Amino acid sequence: MSSHRIRTSAAAITAVVAFPLSLGAFAPQAFADNTASSPSSTPSPFGPGCSSLPHEGKGSAKGMAKERVATAAANNPKLTKLALALKDAGLTTKLNDAKHVTLFAPTNAAFDKISKMKLAGLLKDKAQLKKVLTYHVVDKTITPSELPNGSFKTREGSMLKTTGSGTSFKVNDTAKIVCGDIKTANATVYLVDKVLMPPS
Repeated sequence: MSSHRIRTSAAAITAVVAFPLSLGAFAPQAFADNTASSPSSTPSPFGPGCSSLPHEGKGSAKGMAKERVATAAANNPKLTKLALALKDAGLTTKLNDAKHVTLFAPTNAAFDKISKMKLAGLLKDKAQLKKVLTYHVVDKTITPSELPNGSFKTREGSMLKTTGSGTSFKVNDTAKIVCGDIKTANATVYLVDKVLMPPS
């Protein structure tokens, strides 16, 4: 074999070996670039009550994100009493048609804290029921960063305030946010453990 052929073969072998190595050196950078350019995951809802939500399907955080707020509430096992109250007050369609609102949503357990007599009276008085429920709605998107010292005008017309820090917040110093920052198709939802009553 001539020396020219030996040199050519050696060069070819070197190229074959070097090509995969160059790919290996490039691959981590390419992977890093892809990772960096991928969209960041949406923040998860926070609070001790979030773990009791369905993990998937209707009523889950992902399921609620696909639905309008009143519909999402009706499909959430924690909010069925709220959904019925919204329907009785004639607010279901109005909430579903709203844009970029925040709902402080009383859970079933929150409604259970009201005496049966008082609750029955509230449900029969449509005007008062509407007043109470619209006090839970703010016509803007409230982010978690606004909760530590927040003051917001509700659809009812009165103000409500939020206080707290980290992942522990209260509304009007009485109702705890048990699961916050749940997104729906047209609203942000904060589950609260007490029905909020507007100032008389």
